[in-house]
Amino acid sequence: MQNWFIILAIIMTVVITAVITAIYVREKDRKKLEYMLDAFEDGEFNFKFQENTRFNKTLNRIKWIVERRRQQNEQESWTKLIRVLTHEIMNTVSPIASLSEALSRSASQPEEEREMDIKAGLETISSSSKDLIHFVESYRELAGVAKPVLKALMLNSLVGQVIELTSEQCAEAGVECTYHPDTDDILIYADESQISRILINLIKNAIQAGASHIRIGAEIDSNEQTLIHVANDGAPITPESQEQIFIPFFTTKPEGSGIGLSLSRQIMRAHNGTLELTKSDEQSTEFTITFK
Repeated sequence: MQNWFIILAIIMTVVITAVITAIYVREKDRKKLEYMLDAFEDGEFNFKFQENTRFNKTLNRIKWIVERRRQQNEQESWTKLIRVLTHEIMNTVSPIASLSEALSRSASQPEEEREMDIKAGLETISSSSKDLIHFVESYRELAGVAKPVLKALMLNSLVGQVIELTSEQCAEAGVECTYHPDTDDILIYADESQISRILINLIKNAIQAGASHIRIGAEIDSNEQTLIHVANDGAPITPESQEQIFIPFFTTKPEGSGIGLSLSRQIMRAHNGTLELTKSDEQSTEFTITFK
């Protein structure tokens, strides 16, 4: 009988040890997974789990897949950006070079044989040069987003100020802009001027898209994230353009600079948040701003 007690004690000890070991390993693996997710959020990929376990191999493989996809996306983005930059610069520089050459030839001819109005040519060159300067200034602004100065902001007040600032533009275009939060006391920590700029840009884009109604909504989701939805009933964004609207200097509007959405996304990244196009069809186009 005593032997059975000894055997039972040994079995219980083994089981308890196995359970404790499993709990320890599971907690250790959970911390590794949290570390990896935090690294992904911060854009850090310079890590590798060294222990030769199946779980570590799986995590390292996930990291490699995510990093490869990120590099592919970055390469595609840079290719598109270079294409847009080249297009914009060539569109501005080509007329300047052509006109300069024509003016040079015209200036060397006798006055009675001149076919080109030198004053008109110089005015065109001046205008094109100003356009190029404006383009470079836009690029400099995009490349130098200031670090946000965070403070507690009541979202109701912030959105109310933005609606007031854009009320004249909305009135001229016959657009109604309204705010419908899920709750009246949503608080965010953000840079007031930068977030106002994002909202103003989204409202202006909606006006230019021919919207008659702009609806701004806000909610706190199950993950305690604050979401701001800016929807409008203007012309939808084409599927082709949806893939490029956040690329710097890409625009479908003749009067557009092409930096508004790209700059807005950079601002949200600096706030550890996101700006996404969440919907665009014949019924409505919606952008979502997320504060994590």
